[in-house]
Order: sequence, then C-alpha cells, then structure tokens
Amino acid sequence: MTSTTGRLAHIFRHPIKSIGWEALAEVELSAGETLPFDRHWAVAHDAARFGGTSGGWQDKRNFVRGVAGPQLMAVRAALSSDGQKVRLNHHQRPEIEIAPDAPGESDRLVAWLAPLWPDTRPAAARIVTAGAQAMTDVPDPFVALLNLASLRALGEMLDRTLSVHRFRGNLWVDGVAPWAESGWIGKEIRIGSAGLRIEAPITRCNATKVDPETGQVDADTLGALSAAFGHRDFGVYATVINSGTVRPGDEVAAP
Repeated sequence: MTSTTGRLAHIFRHPIKSIGWEALAEVELSAGETLPFDRHWAVAHDAARFGGTSGGWQDKRNFVRGVAGPQLMAVRAALSSDGQKVRLNHHQRPEIEIAPDAPGESDRLVAWLAPLWPDTRPAAARIVTAGAQAMTDVPDPFVALLNLASLRALGEMLDRTLSVHRFRGNLWVDGVAPWAESGWIGKEIRIGSAGLRIEAPITRCNATKVDPETGQVDADTLGALSAAFGHRDFGVYATVINSGTVRPGDEVAAP
C-alpha cells in the first residue's frame, strides 16, 4: 500500500465554529466520527433558518463565520480538559471564558463578539450545538487533512508565508510532495495507528484571504489557486476508518 511516507506535523481543533483554534498534543480519532469537540458549538445569527436550537447539523450560512467577519479569524481558543468551558483570546478584546452549554453564556459570547462582527450583517444571536454531530461545513463526519508542502507552494505563488490557520484544518502532514494529497482521493492512508480514507477535495472561500494574526484581508489565495489549477480546492476531507491515537511526529503512510 505505502509508497509515500511523511509525518503528522500539527493537530488543530476549533471548539466553536469559526471562532478560534487550538493546537493539540494528541487526539483519539474514532471510526466514523469527526475530531472530538471540533466545531462542537456554533453561533447562529439573527437570520438563521432554524429555531432556538439547531435540531442537528445546519448549513454554514446560518452561523457567524470568518468569511463575513474577518476579525473572527484572529481568535484563539482553548477547551478545558473536561470539555465544559472555552477560553477565547483576540488582540482587540479582553480574554473571556465561557461555558457554552450553561444558561446566560450565549449573551456573554454575543456581547464579546459584537465589536468583531460587521454591523452590516445579521447580528450574532445564540450558541447552538448539534451534540455528537459537528457543525462542520459539510454534514458528513469528516476530518480535514492538509499538506504543509502545498501551503508553502501556495505561499510561493503569492510571494508570502501563509499561516496554517487560514485553512482551519485538523491534521497537517509534512514530508510529502506538494499537492500529493489530491492524489490520495479514494484511497486509504495511515497516520500512526489510525486509518483514514480520503474522500474529496475541500473547496475554499474568502476566509482564506485573511491573515489570522491581524484579521485583515491580505492575500488572494483563491485567485492563486484558480490561476494555477482552475479550481479553489485546498486540502482534502477524510473519513476515519480505523480508530487510533495520533500525535505530531507520527508516520503518515499513503499510496
């Protein structure tokens, strides 16, 4: 099976959809599930097409997102060890810690987000969760796998170094050729003791144009991808098919 060998470089989780990222030292991947607590919560806006609770997975258009509010891209997050609280940081806001499932916490988070969210958009309204089903951009229980060599290649096209956090991936691999991940679609790979099947490319939006340090648009990532390849895909979706714990440094074995 294995003709390509690389390493897992980073693991990232995004507890609240579009509002902060955190790095993990290890994670247990379970067959048929997303990365634990990734996009476990989301913030619905006033124009959301569902009621007070989500009732399961909902389309991304119902939520506040970095594509509409670029300053959200500059938020960092940390989930407590018991999974009950999230600490958020942003260079323009005081640190806040919330318990997303507790009464009254929606109001606290909405107030904290208000200066970061454009007043020309439907206002942030409430925290929602779909429970075991993450509020990822697609309803399938995928993890997002990306390639550092592809990021460097894209950065060369734009004559700048690009942060991994523009692309909100879960698993970043290194030590394989640029764009190798596109050739893995429909095939199986192994990361440490976990097995994954690569399912489909990830089509990108304007949020990737934002510098996640400043929250400012500064690079036409989509234009570069379109000019080079005729599409806006970067990274791939994967299904976990064999459970296992993965850590940065683990071997990545691919076809």
